[in-house]
Amino acid sequence: MKKILSVLFLITTFVFAADAELDIVKKSGSIPKIEVSVAPSAMNMPLTKKVAKMIEKDLMVSGHFDVIKASQVVNYNSNPDMLVLSNKGTDLFVNVSSDVSSFGGYSVMIKMYDINAKKMVFNRTFSTSKEDRYPFLAHRIAIRINKHLNAPPIDWMDKFVIFSQYKSAKKADIIIADYTLTFQMPVIRGGLNIFPKWANKKQDSFYYTTYDKGLPTLIKTNIYTRQREVIMKSEGMIVASDVSEDEKKLLITAAPNNQPDIYLYNTINRTKKRLTTYKGIDVGAHFVDNEKRIVFVSDRLKYPNIFAKEIGGRGVERLVYHGNNNSSATTYKDYVVYTSRDRNSEFGHFTFNLYLMSTKSDFLKRLTSNGSNQFPKFSKDGESVIFLKTINNRSSIGIIRLNYSKAFTFPLKNGKIQSIDW
Repeated sequence: MKKILSVLFLITTFVFAADAELDIVKKSGSIPKIEVSVAPSAMNMPLTKKVAKMIEKDLMVSGHFDVIKASQVVNYNSNPDMLVLSNKGTDLFVNVSSDVSSFGGYSVMIKMYDINAKKMVFNRTFSTSKEDRYPFLAHRIAIRINKHLNAPPIDWMDKFVIFSQYKSAKKADIIIADYTLTFQMPVIRGGLNIFPKWANKKQDSFYYTTYDKGLPTLIKTNIYTRQREVIMKSEGMIVASDVSEDEKKLLITAAPNNQPDIYLYNTINRTKKRLTTYKGIDVGAHFVDNEKRIVFVSDRLKYPNIFAKEIGGRGVERLVYHGNNNSSATTYKDYVVYTSRDRNSEFGHFTFNLYLMSTKSDFLKRLTSNGSNQFPKFSKDGESVIFLKTINNRSSIGIIRLNYSKAFTFPLKNGKIQSIDW
């Protein structure tokens, strides 16, 4: 265990250093090798194998483990062959079993062995009342394994992703899912419902734009109570783009006079303040620099580009100096990830890539290299970015693990994703 902990300690340094430099290449030379096996006595074997595969995927996505193919099938109440595993170079062995109750509940039992210490170090049971939510069961197991080894948190895996999915012309549903899109549940159906944005950290409410008798309307709704609140209406367009840390302020793009501008909305007293007055397009604002400024997209250069301004100030600062179509951005502290339309030199056509920059320095890093990559969103801890990836006209969710220079994609089986949040 000491060997494993010493390796994991090397990868706990945060990606966002004080000098605004970023190193997305992990410094540690090695990470613990882990095997995940399913005990032969497991009930509902097909489902348990799916859980085990999902645990493996989560551990891979975390960047904290080297997942290798399981070489042993071990009875749940027996120990694995430590010598064989040690000779193979395995550090951790996870044995998975399961049980099904007469009430329809499903439980997964986990035992983890430290092969170097030659002992079991983890023994726990995880349960769910609904089998279709097994992805979240697997995510919780991976999070707990990761936490047991004191690795950097991956709690975001157990959170909902929310997205708008086009069904047909002028029809889009709002769906909540796990980050792999394995579990999906529609929460808003009927009509054109787009641009969902979580209203709080609890993820029990969200904002979205719908068209009420043809008029763009910003709605806040609760997933569980179905309580619905109209926030604003606007003749041209209306979109909630960011929520403050205390959840009391909301950045909204609205166009009451067919001119999109940024508004700051107070959710307590329901007042709004116009932040931009440019006679053109200002959209998609996000808080930055301790919420003292905003980053937004504007056509001030006659094409979309990324700008910043102080809340309450008059001056506007251009942030991006390359590309001629930078149409979306997301922020974390003083970092910005934005999209840029680039020419693919190999094939001669254009593609959208994601770039990471700092508002405090001239740091710039390209994060993607193929396909169309748009609408990025930072995770709450700033260590990951979720985005929409389109290849061959097929929508996928992409996740970049900034600390580990790794990216993963999870395709949507049907339809197209319009926008996403997590």
